[in-house]
Amino acid sequence: MSNYPKDIQYTKEHEWIRIEGSTGMVGITAFAIEQLGDVVHLDLPKAGSKFKAGESFGTIESTKTVSDLYMPAAGTIAEVNTALTQAPEDIANDPHGKNWLVKVSLEGTPANLMSADEYTKYIAESANH
Repeated sequence: MSNYPKDIQYTKEHEWIRIEGSTGMVGITAFAIEQLGDVVHLDLPKAGSKFKAGESFGTIESTKTVSDLYMPAAGTIAEVNTALTQAPEDIANDPHGKNWLVKVSLEGTPANLMSADEYTKYIAESANH
Protein backbone atom coordinates (compact mmCIF):
# COMPACT_ATOMS: atom_id res chain seq x y z
CA MET A 1 0.00 0.00 0.00
CA SER A 2 1.41 3.36 -1.03
CA ASN A 3 1.45 6.28 1.39
CA TYR A 4 1.49 8.61 -1.59
CA PRO A 5 -1.82 10.20 -2.58
CA LYS A 6 -2.93 9.32 -6.11
CA ASP A 7 -4.27 12.83 -6.82
CA ILE A 8 -0.79 14.37 -6.82
CA GLN A 9 2.20 13.98 -9.12
CA TYR A 10 5.83 13.58 -8.09
CA THR A 11 9.33 14.55 -9.23
CA LYS A 12 12.62 12.63 -9.06
CA GLU A 13 13.81 15.34 -6.63
CA HIS A 14 11.00 14.32 -4.21
CA GLU A 15 8.70 17.29 -4.61
CA TRP A 16 5.01 16.85 -5.35
CA ILE A 17 2.35 18.95 -7.04
CA ARG A 18 -1.43 18.79 -6.75
CA ILE A 19 -2.99 20.54 -9.73
CA GLU A 20 -6.40 22.18 -9.39
CA GLY A 21 -7.32 24.10 -12.51
CA SER A 22 -4.49 26.55 -13.25
CA THR A 23 -3.02 26.39 -9.73
CA GLY A 24 -0.53 23.89 -8.38
CA MET A 25 0.05 23.21 -4.71
CA VAL A 26 3.69 22.16 -4.20
CA GLY A 27 5.23 20.23 -1.33
CA ILE A 28 7.95 17.78 -0.41
CA THR A 29 7.33 14.04 -0.07
CA ALA A 30 7.29 11.98 3.12
CA PHE A 31 10.24 10.00 1.70
CA ALA A 32 12.35 13.17 1.44
CA ILE A 33 11.42 14.19 4.97
CA GLU A 34 12.44 10.74 6.27
CA GLN A 35 15.80 11.15 4.53
CA LEU A 36 16.30 14.67 5.89
CA GLY A 37 15.43 13.97 9.50
CA ASP A 38 14.27 16.81 11.75
CA VAL A 39 13.47 19.90 9.69
CA VAL A 40 14.65 23.10 11.38
CA HIS A 41 14.30 25.81 8.71
CA LEU A 42 12.51 26.52 5.43
CA ASP A 43 13.55 29.24 3.02
CA LEU A 44 10.69 29.87 0.58
CA PRO A 45 10.22 32.53 -2.10
CA LYS A 46 7.92 35.53 -1.87
CA ALA A 47 4.57 35.60 -3.68
CA GLY A 48 5.02 36.96 -7.20
CA SER A 49 8.36 35.18 -7.79
CA LYS A 50 8.52 33.33 -11.11
CA PHE A 51 10.18 29.96 -11.62
CA LYS A 52 10.83 27.55 -14.46
CA ALA A 53 10.21 23.83 -14.04
CA GLY A 54 13.22 22.23 -12.37
CA GLU A 55 14.51 25.51 -10.97
CA SER A 56 15.41 25.76 -7.27
CA PHE A 57 12.75 27.79 -5.45
CA GLY A 58 14.09 27.56 -1.91
CA THR A 59 15.80 25.36 0.62
CA ILE A 60 14.82 22.99 3.39
CA GLU A 61 17.25 22.62 6.27
CA SER A 62 17.38 19.72 8.69
CA THR A 63 19.70 18.81 11.53
CA LYS A 64 21.66 16.76 8.94
CA THR A 65 21.79 18.87 5.78
CA VAL A 66 20.43 21.72 3.65
CA SER A 67 18.66 20.67 0.44
CA ASP A 68 17.38 22.68 -2.50
CA LEU A 69 13.68 22.55 -3.34
CA TYR A 70 12.93 22.23 -7.05
CA MET A 71 9.84 23.58 -8.78
CA PRO A 72 7.88 20.75 -10.45
CA ALA A 73 6.20 23.13 -12.93
CA ALA A 74 6.72 26.58 -14.41
CA GLY A 75 4.73 29.36 -12.83
CA THR A 76 4.44 32.28 -10.44
CA ILE A 77 4.23 31.87 -6.67
CA ALA A 78 0.68 32.76 -5.65
CA GLU A 79 0.87 31.90 -1.96
CA VAL A 80 3.44 30.72 0.59
CA ASN A 81 2.57 28.52 3.57
CA THR A 82 3.79 30.98 6.21
CA ALA A 83 2.50 28.82 9.08
CA LEU A 84 5.00 26.18 7.96
CA THR A 85 7.91 28.62 7.67
CA GLN A 86 7.23 29.63 11.29
CA ALA A 87 7.05 25.98 12.46
CA PRO A 88 9.05 23.95 9.89
CA GLU A 89 9.24 20.93 12.19
CA ASP A 90 5.49 20.42 11.55
CA ILE A 91 6.13 19.38 7.93
CA ALA A 92 6.51 15.71 8.90
CA ASN A 93 2.97 15.60 10.35
CA ASP A 94 1.09 15.96 7.05
CA PRO A 95 3.58 16.49 4.19
CA HIS A 96 1.09 15.66 1.41
CA GLY A 97 -1.76 17.72 2.85
CA LYS A 98 -1.88 20.79 5.05
CA ASN A 99 1.92 21.15 5.11
CA TRP A 100 2.35 22.20 1.49
CA LEU A 101 5.11 24.71 0.73
CA VAL A 102 3.83 27.06 -2.00
CA LYS A 103 0.91 27.52 -4.38
CA VAL A 104 1.82 28.34 -7.97
CA SER A 105 -0.14 29.91 -10.82
CA LEU A 106 0.86 27.47 -13.54
CA GLU A 107 2.18 28.38 -16.97
CA GLY A 108 1.27 25.53 -19.30
CA THR A 109 1.02 21.85 -18.40
CA PRO A 110 3.77 20.33 -16.26
CA ALA A 111 5.76 17.53 -17.90
CA ASN A 112 8.02 14.73 -16.67
CA LEU A 113 6.04 14.09 -13.51
CA MET A 114 5.40 10.65 -11.99
CA SER A 115 2.19 9.11 -10.71
CA ALA A 116 2.03 7.84 -7.11
CA ASP A 117 2.72 4.29 -8.33
CA GLU A 118 5.68 5.38 -10.47
CA TYR A 119 7.10 7.41 -7.58
CA THR A 120 6.73 4.51 -5.11
CA LYS A 121 8.59 2.27 -7.58
CA TYR A 122 11.25 4.95 -8.14
CA ILE A 123 12.05 5.33 -4.43
CA ALA A 124 12.07 1.55 -3.95
CA GLU A 125 14.57 1.22 -6.83
CA SER A 126 16.77 4.06 -5.56
CA ALA A 127 16.78 2.50 -2.06
CA ASN A 128 18.13 -0.73 -3.54
CA HIS A 129 21.18 0.94 -5.11
